[in-house]
Amino acid sequence: MEGRDVPILIPALATEQRFAQRLRECLEEEQLLDGRYRFQELPGGRVALPVLEEKLSRLWLPQDMPCELLRIQDPVPSRAARRRTPAQKLRDELQQLLGESWSEELECDVPHAWQRHGDLVLLSEDSFRAVAWEKLGPVLWETVASALGAQRLARRGRVLPDGMRSPSVTLLLGQDGWVEHVDNGIRYTFDVTKCMFSPGNITEKLRVASLPCSGEVLVDLYAGIGYFTLPYLVHAGAAFAHACEWNGHAVEALRRNLVLNGVQDRCRVHHGDSRQLDLRDVADRVNLGLIPSSEEGWPVACRVLKDTGGVLHIHHNVETLPTPAPLQTQVLQAEHKSPEGASNDGEAQHPTEDGGKETLGARIRPEWQRWAEATASRIRGLLAELRGQQWCTSILHIEAVKSYAPHVHHLVLDLECRPTLPT
Repeated sequence: MEGRDVPILIPALATEQRFAQRLRECLEEEQLLDGRYRFQELPGGRVALPVLEEKLSRLWLPQDMPCELLRIQDPVPSRAARRRTPAQKLRDELQQLLGESWSEELECDVPHAWQRHGDLVLLSEDSFRAVAWEKLGPVLWETVASALGAQRLARRGRVLPDGMRSPSVTLLLGQDGWVEHVDNGIRYTFDVTKCMFSPGNITEKLRVASLPCSGEVLVDLYAGIGYFTLPYLVHAGAAFAHACEWNGHAVEALRRNLVLNGVQDRCRVHHGDSRQLDLRDVADRVNLGLIPSSEEGWPVACRVLKDTGGVLHIHHNVETLPTPAPLQTQVLQAEHKSPEGASNDGEAQHPTEDGGKETLGARIRPEWQRWAEATASRIRGLLAELRGQQWCTSILHIEAVKSYAPHVHHLVLDLECRPTLPT
């Protein structure tokens, strides 16, 4: 037997056409009118005015106008309802579900933003924490999913302090947490309950995709699910990549993503601690995409560079003191200019300093330049120590990816490293 959708039934007061306007005014004054649905014409010239289910106990039948309480099946949404934002629709559906149990406390517990990954919506950590929600059982998550146009729901927790930035995510509705996300034509699949995905890094992924890497070999020391490995292979033209990752769940997603994008034959996955990587003299480029600091990977990066040298892409969180400096240092010329930031297609907002008003533009700050110069000096010393000869390091570019907190910025330093020719 084929399943059928359960019809929607809502209460309404039916009256004669000539009394409809007066009845509407009375219901609006008492806040009993349900504005989510249109009035419905009935046989015999009568009109039905929808009323709020949760306020039926307060409903009265006017003595001076004939009216009747009835139910309307599958009512037509009003124009205002059709203009509702997803957050408003979610609140209205939950209010209807709870009826007279609805309260200001519960309304504050309803999220206003979330991330969407295909048919899965990822809710914020602080949503639906009140005890009253637990009493609703599965119907709560079915209602939330329906209101948001999703098939599956999950709720984010805090990132676990396990060294792998593993998410603490609970699947609330659905069989699994595997989703697919598309950035710049690259397909990423991952399990949201096991792996992190950062839409805020989209500008850096776009920049990486534009770098001139034709014929080059890349070593990605912190590959994750392939955030940067894939742009290097798919768009930047890298000939081969060594992708290092110690999180088994991320490795599973990485292998799937290499196949999804048809580049599995041009990448070797190294599952384990990148500090123990058994590679030498292979890389034209090394990506060190770990924050707040990739410093533990610097010696490995120096060892895997080819004898002729190459470029290191060093990620780091740098604190910027709030000083009113009138002039700022000009950014050094990049290999390719960073493309303008693209909006992410998740629905949650990503934090920027000063409430998102700051623009990370084409100028850098003195603290960024000092960090870049200190890093270049450290790398130069490591190369001399590990390679047994003098090297020179040149700052090609400093890229501001995003601000993590007030006065803390995620930066990427493009550092060219070449052995010094004997004189």
